[in-house]
Amino acid sequence: MEGKSKRLAVLVGCNYYNTPNELHGCINDVLAMRDTLVKRFEFEAANIEVLTDAPGSSSPLPTGANIKLALARMVDAAKAGDVLYFHYSGHGTRIPSKKRGHPFRQEEAIVPCDFNLITDLDFRQLVNRLPSGASLTILSDSCHSGGLIDKEKEQIGPSSVISKSEAPKNYTYTPKTIPFESILQHLSSLTKINTTDIGTHLLESFGEEASLRFRLPLPDPELSTPLRADNGVLLSGCQPDETSADMRPNEVSAKAYGAFSNAVQMVLTENPGTISNREVVILARKLLQSQGFQQHPCLYCSDENANATFLWQS
Repeated sequence: MEGKSKRLAVLVGCNYYNTPNELHGCINDVLAMRDTLVKRFEFEAANIEVLTDAPGSSSPLPTGANIKLALARMVDAAKAGDVLYFHYSGHGTRIPSKKRGHPFRQEEAIVPCDFNLITDLDFRQLVNRLPSGASLTILSDSCHSGGLIDKEKEQIGPSSVISKSEAPKNYTYTPKTIPFESILQHLSSLTKINTTDIGTHLLESFGEEASLRFRLPLPDPELSTPLRADNGVLLSGCQPDETSADMRPNEVSAKAYGAFSNAVQMVLTENPGTISNREVVILARKLLQSQGFQQHPCLYCSDENANATFLWQS
């Protein structure tokens, strides 16, 4: 990853305004990260695409199709040595696996504003499409985000540690998750189809824009196979079976934020020099535990990239 490289980013914040699933800090999270990318990590503002559902925003809505289109453009524009970054702050969910022999297994997904789920298999496809020598770092501040790149190697994983301290006062906590049953109910109300197979509803509603996870057989089976020592890096806000926190201040003057996004910002501020992916996650874990949060960030990547500097800062 040495030498001059292009730095590209897609930042997505979903607050789901005026819905039963409303969050409050997700757009703040990605706007703060945009500033950090420019000021610290030498990203050019023109190379950062921001998608939010803020009322009156001129940016494209963070629908499933728009998010995947933005990510595809970024990957297609990449060349060897380029540094790509995707930051997502919003709801996550888990869906029943369709794999034979795994009746109780669940797969991870993020929930765009139109409920067109983007799954771990979609992120695996993106990583597999990277040009040799390019990297894609994903930071997902969402529930059940551990394992969001399918089959990526776990470096820092599930923890049995339970914090006994209290969560921050003067804030209202909202878990960044929409249960599978709620998503199924919403999609069923749109399709009017009587089935519990969520793939049927997604394909009926979104057609070819639906996740690869629900298309069988896959368009290209190789897209779901991890490449040896790939350059995909996932920093997840929590373990696959945990929720991530959205914090809404009770005071008007304070800003809402995602607990993991905020922890990463604090870690970067407290460590102005180079810092590895492993160190970012470990320090964010410790910080969240000290603040009383019940979520444990995880790291998924190759052995080499675990100790590489975050966003290959020189």
